[in-house]
Amino acid sequence: MIRCHLARLMGERKLKIVDVARETGLNRNTVTLLYKETAQRVDLDAIEKLCELFGCDVGELFEKVADAE
Repeated sequence: MIRCHLARLMGERKLKIVDVARETGLNRNTVTLLYKETAQRVDLDAIEKLCELFGCDVGELFEKVADAE
């Protein structure tokens, strides 16, 4: 399973979904889906914009974790 750490990164900087959408130019729905970890697919452009905004690498934004079985 892939975990998205957008909510944590936003919390550290006290950003709201609308702030991230405005700063990156991404659709608010895209940011919301990533924030809630319900996105099924993510555009590479969106990943790049988020990494630029937070000054992080892809590995800091996403993490592969073992499925709980």
